[in-house]
Amino acid sequence: MTNLKIYCVSDKQTKKLEDLKLELVGVGNETFPENYIQCNNGVNIQSKEKHYSELTFHYWLWKNELKNLSKDIWIGFCQKRRFWIKDPTTKINNIKDLSDNLLRKIPEDFEEYDAFICEPISVSPAKKIKMLKKGWRNLIKDPSIFFSPKKQSVELQFDMFHGYGLLNKAIEILPDSRKYKFKKFVTQSTIFNPHIMVISKRDILQKWFEDLFNWLFNCEKIFGFKNLKGYGKERIYAFLAERYLSFWFKEFYKTKELPWTFYDTLKN
Repeated sequence: MTNLKIYCVSDKQTKKLEDLKLELVGVGNETFPENYIQCNNGVNIQSKEKHYSELTFHYWLWKNELKNLSKDIWIGFCQKRRFWIKDPTTKINNIKDLSDNLLRKIPEDFEEYDAFICEPISVSPAKKIKMLKKGWRNLIKDPSIFFSPKKQSVELQFDMFHGYGLLNKAIEILPDSRKYKFKKFVTQSTIFNPHIMVISKRDILQKWFEDLFNWLFNCEKIFGFKNLKGYGKERIYAFLAERYLSFWFKEFYKTKELPWTFYDTLKN
């Protein structure tokens, strides 16, 4: 018997996702069959899906269903192209290979941990042409960034692809107890844990969602929605959550990084 419930969020229905036998979730404007959990009922932010992405479901779960789940089971999240796996060395050629390698149970010797997040990705070294085109404001402020991979930080990457200075503006409205430590993380780290994928238990997720969404809704007062043009800015609330997750779980809980893989269930 598994001790792990994984919700897989998608904005498209696909037979291959259904073959994986995960808890399927549909977000966005598409009509989904009954075997998909849908987020357009109860307390929801479905109207903000293009800005919040899979967080649309995370919010729905928090407000409508999380309290009904057992406090003892592990609850996790993945998405239609990114999945938790057991063995990163196993080659995945098709949907059966993926299904066979999916993480479906948390090992007993992992019970000492409070949460699991994705193995990190690196944003350094940044491509020099990208820095010149998209990071020139950062380079004017500190030209040494161009020659120092150690300074090509999470903050620089966010500024380049999601809007210069927006991450810093969002950080400024955090409580002081988090603001300075999160600022240190984004300015000094060259890696982060991607995809807003986490596995934890009910009571910890309750605290995470409360802190996260309180912050993001306050960010809405700064950024709004009207002027969020282009993919990098349109989904800014999801991208902010992605960086914050990397900091938050490591700061407050005993956290272990687990392998994940990219597999496009819409194409492969």
